[in-house]
Amino acid sequence: MSSSPLLLFHICAGTVGMLAGFAAVSFQKGSRWHRVTGNAFVVSMLGLSASGVYLALLKHQTGNVLGGALTFYLVATAWGIARRTETHTGPFDWGALLVPVAVVAVTLNYGLEALHSPTGLSHGYPVGPYLFLGSVALLAAAGDIRMIALGGVSGAKRIARHLWRMCFAWFIASASIFLARPHLFPIVLRKTGTLYFLSFLPLLLMIFWLIRVRFGNRKDGPLRTALR
Repeated sequence: MSSSPLLLFHICAGTVGMLAGFAAVSFQKGSRWHRVTGNAFVVSMLGLSASGVYLALLKHQTGNVLGGALTFYLVATAWGIARRTETHTGPFDWGALLVPVAVVAVTLNYGLEALHSPTGLSHGYPVGPYLFLGSVALLAAAGDIRMIALGGVSGAKRIARHLWRMCFAWFIASASIFLARPHLFPIVLRKTGTLYFLSFLPLLLMIFWLIRVRFGNRKDGPLRTALR
């Protein structure tokens, strides 16, 4: 099968992404090892989502195409705001905005199709997945529009933008691995709820760090150097 090397790359990228994600949150923000593991996470997640979109297109899996595109966008924009040294917006931000807008439009269309379909499905998926992806994309698009209107973000808002996008992309990937494919893991992990814990851990860490950012009066200096 011609896609086998790409499938192997997809699996390896997902494995590295998961390990790098857990490692990155374990190290002190702004430290050398946080930057190293953060870079590994970004590269692997971009590779994972891009290859996932291509494989999903070959299999006509609309939901995975939308999920992969949204994941790629979240990681890319989270990386972009961390690399930025000045408060400004540019062509990258305008171009990136097209992704969540497109996802919202497609999920709205397919969701309505599923809602009015006799089978309750559209392109093989019920309303739920479209509602979920569309809501996340709408939230992300609203954040982009607000940032562009303000001419950029700084301080705690900058850190929060980086955190929630990285962690939510991580959640989409972890759920795609642990929840969507539980048969790949030992039965003890399935029966003890470990797979659910691993899937939702990125969201728990996201909430924890967003609270720290909101109430901890953190500087954005560590973030400025986190991915360099």
